[in-house]
Amino acid sequence: MIDAQVSMPEYLLQQLNWRYATKQFDPDQQISEALWTRLEHSLVLSPSSFGLQPWKFFVVRDPQLRQQFQQYAWDQSQVVEASHLVVFAYKRGINASDVDRYIQRVASVRQTPIEDLQGFSDMIKGYIDRVSDIDAWSARQTYIALGMFLSAAAMLGIDACPMEGFDPDKVDQALGLPEQGYASVALCAAGYRSEEDKYADLAKVRFPAEQVIEYVG
Repeated sequence: MIDAQVSMPEYLLQQLNWRYATKQFDPDQQISEALWTRLEHSLVLSPSSFGLQPWKFFVVRDPQLRQQFQQYAWDQSQVVEASHLVVFAYKRGINASDVDRYIQRVASVRQTPIEDLQGFSDMIKGYIDRVSDIDAWSARQTYIALGMFLSAAAMLGIDACPMEGFDPDKVDQALGLPEQGYASVALCAAGYRSEEDKYADLAKVRFPAEQVIEYVG
């Protein structure tokens, strides 16, 4: 809940300072269904280039599968201790048929004649044809969704830990991703920090704003 005495801009910075890559979760604390539904929707609402959404998010609920994933992730305890575990995956080999599917969705949602979207469709197809590594492009889009998820979790007072330290081939095989045309790029655990996590109260180490932000013009 937002403190009535705290303005939204203050709340934003408060929560972004509060969040950290949680190293130890409390396994007895679970995210409520109501909160998870909202956090899940932050993934659905994530922005992507052209709105193409070249991704899928796999929420791993099977305890045995999560035990396997802990082995694939350098034995990081967050994989099994957190309330939820999400595998962020990109769609491999995005092509014209994926654009057609998206354009059909645009036409349906916005009740727009599909022929009126032909120019938009041609522009997207022309762009992806020129991309030298379309899978790398799709992976970058998926990281946008990961950032959205982390920020949304912080706003809801939910802890999270993004992880690239895992064997993607083994995770992909366990989930059957190659057969579905997807490949994992990151894991993210979400839940509530343990009181014993020594990293929770450490000061954030960031370069000063004037060193990383430059105004031009």
